[in-house]
Amino acid sequence: MNDLNELLSQAKKMQEQMQRTQEEAAKRVVTGEAGAGLARVQLGGRYDVRRIELSDELMQEDKGIIEDLIAAAFNDAVKKLDEGSRDSFSQMASGFKMPDGFKFPF
Repeated sequence: MNDLNELLSQAKKMQEQMQRTQEEAAKRVVTGEAGAGLARVQLGGRYDVRRIELSDELMQEDKGIIEDLIAAAFNDAVKKLDEGSRDSFSQMASGFKMPDGFKFPF
């Protein structure tokens, strides 16, 4: 019974830590860029666009190139958010002793 109580205690701690980690992730802000910085997109932790910056040089290009670089900058920012979340959750999970055979999908 002691093992079950310990496991339940760890589960509660993990749930609390997960909530804190999610709150921290929501506050995170990253900047994705493309075209060597010609296009930048700033995303909040909930994947909300905070800002788009386009260099004056880029404005001389065709519309299609501009659109492609904005999309690439957005995708770069999404990748950074995803990597940061994955790292945060992996760090959180590493502090808890799990039963044999149990592993996180990270």
